[in-house]
Amino acid sequence: MLEERISEWRSHLLRRQAIQSADVDELEDHLRSQVDELKGAGLAEDEAFLIAIKRIGALEAISREFAREYSERLWKRLVLAPGDNRGGAAWNVEATVAVALAVVAAIAFKVPELFGLHLDADQEIDSFYWRNMGFFALPFLAGFFAWKRALAPGQRLRLVVPFAAGLLVINLFPFRPGGHTELLSSLHILIALWLVVGYAYAAGDWRDHNRRMNFIRFSGEWFIYYALIALGGGVLMLITTFIFQAIGLNAEAFLVTWVLPCGALGAVLIAAWLVEAKQSVIENMAPVLTMIFTPLFTLALAIFLFTVLWTGRGIDLEREVLIGFDLLLVLVVGLIVYAISARDPQKAPGFFDALQLVLVVCALVVDALALWAILARISDFGFSPNRVAALGENLILVVNLAWAAVLYWRFLKGRAGFAAVERWQTAYLPVYAAWASIVVVLFPLVFWFE
Repeated sequence: MLEERISEWRSHLLRRQAIQSADVDELEDHLRSQVDELKGAGLAEDEAFLIAIKRIGALEAISREFAREYSERLWKRLVLAPGDNRGGAAWNVEATVAVALAVVAAIAFKVPELFGLHLDADQEIDSFYWRNMGFFALPFLAGFFAWKRALAPGQRLRLVVPFAAGLLVINLFPFRPGGHTELLSSLHILIALWLVVGYAYAAGDWRDHNRRMNFIRFSGEWFIYYALIALGGGVLMLITTFIFQAIGLNAEAFLVTWVLPCGALGAVLIAAWLVEAKQSVIENMAPVLTMIFTPLFTLALAIFLFTVLWTGRGIDLEREVLIGFDLLLVLVVGLIVYAISARDPQKAPGFFDALQLVLVVCALVVDALALWAILARISDFGFSPNRVAALGENLILVVNLAWAAVLYWRFLKGRAGFAAVERWQTAYLPVYAAWASIVVVLFPLVFWFE
């Protein structure tokens, strides 16, 4: 297969440019050495070949044109059904494992019904499902990466321990039914478990900043794929409801209790496989999305701050408003980190970097306003689990944004490289995990009756 691809590549070069065969021979030697190096690093032959032809400096435009044409053909092969001999065997194995684990995750969600914990479409969802939502899919996602990265037995054990500890804590603690601490613990344990998945994604080398950044890139693209799958699934459910209504049958109960939860959990694995399958084969979405949304979010926050300054109005102290601002800030910080992950660290500072600094500063000011509003609410009504959680999260975001602004400023002034900006974000990831763990473990003890 490799010889066939190299032959295609040679023909493409000779056909599109007046070039001596001896020159192509020299390029071919370089290409083969690159392919061997990449295969030695663990890449599949298809991936190694495509990346190698992109790395060749001479005849760059022609090589990239061939890479684009080849990547289109390769992408079509990646999604062929298992058993089609035009696709790579490695892709078919990964697809089979991912689909199998997706099915297992869906089955795991229905297992509690054997013990009387039913998911009724007409009633409120049992708190058991909220508390354990992360354990229905994320352990299998971590297992997928542990299998793909060939983690050693000791590394797999370090992967199992946090999942087991979290499962015990979230299920053995006597939460007050419907209390604030139960909801906070349920949400924050998802953050902690997602970063445990990051350990598996990084092949157990979580201290490596490059691997942390790769996990950030993966997380961003996973979210995009998952959202697309969710939108498609929503349309499918609406159409299914409609066509069954046309014959006098109500399919809503089945869709809500079976299709929706099982599909949502299975999609966690499928989205992860899609990100892995297309990685290094077609261009990442990150550069395109950041180019679109960074200016839009910057403009929105700048207009908001101008309006606050013009009208003299502060942020509403209502809890729902503060939660909304927290979610907005998390989204903005996520966009900033995603933009950092998409940037070539070797490029000189440019306009987009200056725009990123403006976005960071605007987010920092908005965060300060939200923080002031939270402190005012605590002053008026005292401490509660929701207020303390919001206070801690805003303080974490303030520190992140403040130092990111300093590093961006130094980078734009030529006093530091972009690697310092990247390294700050990857080094800060354990802070989020630590805070999420504090909320899960300590908040139920401190706020026992809330």
